[in-house]
Amino acid sequence: MTVEPEASRTVTTDRPIDLACTLAPLGRGTGDPCHRVTGDGAHWHASRLPTGSVTYRLAQSGPCAVRAGAWGPGAAEFLAGLEHMLCLDEDVSAFLPDHPKLADAHHRFPGLRMLRTGLVFEALVPAVLEQKVHTVSARASWRKLVRQYGEPAPGPAPDGMLLPPDADTWRRIPSWVYHRANVGPQRAQTIVRSARIAESLERAARADPAEAARMLRSVPGIGVWTAAEIAQRAFGDADALSVGDYHLAAAVGWTLLGRPIDDEAMVEYLEPLRPHRYRAIRLLEISGHFHKPKFGPRTALTDHTCH
Repeated sequence: MTVEPEASRTVTTDRPIDLACTLAPLGRGTGDPCHRVTGDGAHWHASRLPTGSVTYRLAQSGPCAVRAGAWGPGAAEFLAGLEHMLCLDEDVSAFLPDHPKLADAHHRFPGLRMLRTGLVFEALVPAVLEQKVHTVSARASWRKLVRQYGEPAPGPAPDGMLLPPDADTWRRIPSWVYHRANVGPQRAQTIVRSARIAESLERAARADPAEAARMLRSVPGIGVWTAAEIAQRAFGDADALSVGDYHLAAAVGWTLLGRPIDDEAMVEYLEPLRPHRYRAIRLLEISGHFHKPKFGPRTALTDHTCH
């Protein structure tokens, strides 16, 4: 798609940036109404910023450069904060993993950056939807609710792109609608509870990692795993380890030790990698090294709509 944005700029950096790998956590699966990668390799996303809604398009324009275009009331704010979002200020000089697989991944993917959108509630809702359910089900719920309550993305966005509902809309969605979207009562209540205090939760983006985690976990229904998933996308926290993930500890164990381990053992084993434990996980994911033998059936899908 060739379109002229309302505003645009190109950002450059002194070391490579791999846009596709960096932005991957932003999308919530195939068909995410708020995120699209088009055939020309451009990444489109629709967000709500403090100054207003925005649709932005990011494209790799060189090994160390990203071209950005934006539409909507929030376009200027988005472009002004682009370096911050792409974590172009991060220092990885102290990240020197000694495990061969991690060292190899770090060498092969020097352009991986963390992601710092600064948008806490935008990251919170999909993370809550993914609590203790199969990812396939959670993403289907996200698509259904956004398509029902989202708004058209500003500008010439790809067909079907939508802005996520704002916090007030999430707060007002009836319980039976959540139920029909296969969202159980506990997750629905956590979203509604968070929506009521969304404005104060946004302050977590300006706090240090420990305080930000405390602020998020003060909300009933948000635990260690959910807080980490939010921090990975909203805060650019390279150390936000998703403790409590159904598969993560076993995958780390099989990949790095050749045997399964539990959460406690994973935390202990990855301790020397602080403050880059999440960076290590992302490197393993994009490198293809992650390995977990399949010993049985996949996690069963849960259908809350029939209860």
